[in-house]
Amino acid sequence: MSSQSIGVLALGLVMGSPAAAQDQVPIGRSVYEHYCSPCHASGPGHPGTQALDALYNGDPSGVLELRHDLTPELITTTVRQGRSVMPSFRKTEIDDAQLQAVAIYLTEHK
Repeated sequence: MSSQSIGVLALGLVMGSPAAAQDQVPIGRSVYEHYCSPCHASGPGHPGTQALDALYNGDPSGVLELRHDLTPELITTTVRQGRSVMPSFRKTEIDDAQLQAVAIYLTEHK
């Protein structure tokens, strides 16, 4: 993704239009699939999903894409700070625009 594309995406987020947010969903899905789904996808062998299922007894689901209780603030804080065995991700790994796109994907794609 070019720096110009990221700038346009960030501008759309600041402006807060629903169309701009919907434009973020495919980007968020791509970033999620690369960085998050190895631990948080459905099925066996995904330690993040298994840990959340054990913590919540399956309600809410440990599969992040099935959750309806996530907020952008919770997502960004957890990604930046980490939690339990989940590592934190630096801005050099997932930049702010990509993280915002993931938050939009997980909270608005349903």
